[in-house]
Amino acid sequence: MAWDWDKLQLQKKRTSGGPSGTPSSMDEVFERIKGARNKFPGRTWIIVVVVALLFLGSSCFYTVAVDEVGVVQRFGKYVRTTQPGLSFKLPRGIETVTKVKIRYVFKEEFGLRTLQAGVRTRYASSASYENESLMLTGDLNVAVVPWIVQYRIKNPFDYLFKVHNVRTTFRDLAEASMRLVVGDSSINEVISKREELAVKDAALLQKLLDEAETGIKVVTVEMKRTNVPEQVQPSFNEVNQAVQEKERMIYQAKEAYNKVIPAAKGNAEKTIKSAEGYALDRVNRAKGDAARFLELYQAYSKSENVTRRRLYLEAMQRILPKLGNKYIVDADQKNLLPLLTLGKSEGGKK
Repeated sequence: MAWDWDKLQLQKKRTSGGPSGTPSSMDEVFERIKGARNKFPGRTWIIVVVVALLFLGSSCFYTVAVDEVGVVQRFGKYVRTTQPGLSFKLPRGIETVTKVKIRYVFKEEFGLRTLQAGVRTRYASSASYENESLMLTGDLNVAVVPWIVQYRIKNPFDYLFKVHNVRTTFRDLAEASMRLVVGDSSINEVISKREELAVKDAALLQKLLDEAETGIKVVTVEMKRTNVPEQVQPSFNEVNQAVQEKERMIYQAKEAYNKVIPAAKGNAEKTIKSAEGYALDRVNRAKGDAARFLELYQAYSKSENVTRRRLYLEAMQRILPKLGNKYIVDADQKNLLPLLTLGKSEGGKK
C-alpha cells in the first residue's frame, strides 16, 4: 500500500505541475532520466552510434543526375569531377560536392523578361529593362535592341572557380559584345539584318567568354523586334517613307532604263548587222563581176567574133522580153499600114 501511496502522490505532482503537464522540479526530470537508463541499460550508446553512422553514411553517398556532373572539393580544394550515377565521397566537413548541370540550356534576357512561355511567348519590357537594350548604331542613331542568349556550361571547373559571380560577368560580356556589333552597323542593318548580326554577336561573345575562362558555351543568340525609341518613332517613320519613295523612284527609273536601253542596243545591233551584210553583198558582187569580166576578157582575147556575137545574143535575150509588142520591118516592105493594125482587136483595143 505504501507503494500505491507514493505513486498517487507522484501523479498529483504531475497534474499540478502546469498547464502543459511539464515536471514541477528538476529532481523529477533527473528521476525520469534515471528511470529510463534503468529500463534500457547499454542501449543508449547503441542508438547514438547508429544515428552517427546513419549521418556519416548519408553524407558519404550522393547521386548525380544524367544532365549533371559532380565537382568534389576536399577542404575547399578541387579534387575530381564525377559522372552521373551513385558516387562516394568522404564525410561532410572533409569533402563537399557541387552539382553542375552541363546539359541544361540556360537563358539570359536583355531588354525584356518572359511573362508566359509557350507557343506564343509573352514578354514584358519596362523602363528599367530599356537601359539594357538602348544602343547607339554606327550611323549615330539610337535603337532599342532586345535579345536573348542561350548557353550551356562546358567546363564546370572554370565555371565554379575561375570567375567570381559568373552570371554577372556573363551578362556584362553579353551586353558589351552586342553593343560592339550594333555600333559597327547602321540602323537599317540593325532592323532588317537581325539574323546576321546575331551570328556575329554569338561568335564575338564566345571569344570573350573563352578569354575570361568562364567555362560557358554560347548555344544561340536571338535578336527580338528591333525599333527606335518611342520619342523619335514619328520622325523615323517619315524618314523610312522618304527612303521607300526614293527606292521606288530608283526602281521605276531602272525599269524604264531596262526597257529603252536594250531596245536601242538591239536596233543598233540590227543596223550594224544589216550594214555588214550589205557591205559583204556589195563586195561579193563586185568580186563576182570582176571575175566574170576577166573571164570574158580572156575569152574575147582568144575569139573576138564569137565572144562579141555571144554577148550580143545574151544582151538581146535579157532585153527583148521586157519590150512588149515588137514590130519587125523588112527592108523590102513598102507599105507599113497593114502592119500597124496587127496587134488591135475588132473593138479597136489593143
